[in-house]
Formats: sequence, structure tokens, C-alpha cells
Amino acid sequence: MKLVPLALVAAVMAVGMTTAQAADSRLDKIKSTGEITLGFRESSIPFSYLDDNQKPIGYSMDICYGVVDALKKDLKMPAIKVKLVSVTSSTRIPLVANGTVDISCGSATNNAARQQQVSFAPTTFVTATRFVALKKSKVNDLSDFKGKTVVSTSGTTNLKWLTETNAKDHLDMRIIPAKDHSEAFLTVSSGRAAAFFMDDILLAGLVANSHDPAAWMISKKAYTIEPYGLIEPKGDPQFKTAVDDAVKAMMKDGKLATLYTKWFTKPIPPKNVNLHWPMTPELKKAIEHPTDSPDPEVYK
Repeated sequence: MKLVPLALVAAVMAVGMTTAQAADSRLDKIKSTGEITLGFRESSIPFSYLDDNQKPIGYSMDICYGVVDALKKDLKMPAIKVKLVSVTSSTRIPLVANGTVDISCGSATNNAARQQQVSFAPTTFVTATRFVALKKSKVNDLSDFKGKTVVSTSGTTNLKWLTETNAKDHLDMRIIPAKDHSEAFLTVSSGRAAAFFMDDILLAGLVANSHDPAAWMISKKAYTIEPYGLIEPKGDPQFKTAVDDAVKAMMKDGKLATLYTKWFTKPIPPKNVNLHWPMTPELKKAIEHPTDSPDPEVYK
């Protein structure tokens, strides 16, 4: 039997894997089917949510459509059909990983744990974990929730942080995992939970669109830094480069800043509420120096 050197075997395997990855690129699928699948959220205001006509709209949706326009040029395709699939905090990563969704367009935190399963486009928003509560509850910090019921959304980094903090600090909180942000907010407004822990901009959107915005408060203290990015499939360098380059181009030519102004500083559907959320220094830095880093320290 002729023995093949291990180095040669490794080299052949590497070439085979690279060829397989190239053949399996989402770009090839888009070229062959003429279709791209975008995942959307139903209540992540103003990133990705349903308007009065049940159409997905928002800042992240507009960025995704900008990516699709760039892919048309890259692939020399005059048209690419966009298929929309509803995703939740719990399903978005599995659906991108298994090929059902090509890009998830929402409010997804980029962290090291998630990068084991998926990739992220350059950061297009930087937020922080805070809590929202009714003012009459008179709560200000974590210690005020000892022994109380709180809520966060299933599949989020906020819920993971809350669960770990609850155990570490012996707060004895009862934590309810809600299906989505709207359900979590309703849990607090109905009195079944004392507060909802989530990314501050999402809380601001829910409060602004609530029946009585003046009845609510969002904590002044921020507990974590959360960089957001579009979710991409892992192990597909061709597709990642194409998507990332499209996002970077929008950053460079000012389109991203225009979209930010549209969704965060002007009245938005369905109630024409203005979130009055100016761009933060952290996001300005991320736009000037694009990065897909999951490290919160990079954004400080």
C-alpha cells in the first residue's frame, strides 16, 4: 500500500473543503434561483416590524434592501426576487444557519457565542441593556427587583444576561421568557411583571407607540453594550464579502446616515411617532471604522 504524506492529505482536504464551500455559497443559490430570502421581525421597532398593512418595514429592512440592490450589480442580475420569512429571537439564528434564511434583518446583537453559529455584517447600531417599567412601580435599579417577577424576550442576549445576573447576585427574581417584544411589554403593562429588560432603543420604540407613553420610564443605568448587525451564514466567505461590502458602501456614501435619520429622528409608521434618538458617538465610530467585532470594548 502506498502511503500518502499527511501534509498532502491535509492540503487535498483543504482544497476540497474550499471548493465545497464555494459551491455551496448563497451567491450560487441566488444566481440559480433568482431569489434571496430575508428574515424579518414583527415587532422590533424601528429596525424590523409590521406596518398597518402587515408589510415588514424599518431601518434594518432598508439596509437589507440596499444589500439586495448591490447584489444585483455584483451578480449582473437585473432582478432578484425577495422572499420574506418571519423570524423570532429564538428562530433567526437556526434559520440562517440551516439555509432557510439568507440574511436576518432585525435587531440582533453580535457576540462571540453567536459567532460560533453565524456571522454578522458590519455593525449598524450600538445599544445597551436597560429596563422599562411603569413609573408608579418606583423601581430604579436591579436591587429593587429582589423577589419580583420580570420579563425578557426568549433567545436574546438580554435574557441570558438577566438569568446569569439573577443567580450571581441572588436576587431571587422570577424571570418570564416572552415570545417577542410586544408580548413582553404587555406582560408589564398588564401588571404580570415589574419590568422588561431589553435593548434600550427597542424599549423606546415600544414606549413611544404605547397608549400612554408618559406612564413609562426607562432605566438611566445601562447594564451591557450591544452591537447590532445583519445576521449572515457562517463559513460562506464569498457571500459575507458581498454583503459586508454593500453595507460598507452605504456607510461610506452617506446612505446609512440618511436611513438612520429617517428611522430614528423623524416620525415613523404606523403612528407617526418620533423616537428622537440621535446617533451616538459609539455608532459614529463604527460607521467611520466599520467592524463586525463582537467585543463591546471595541465600541467604547
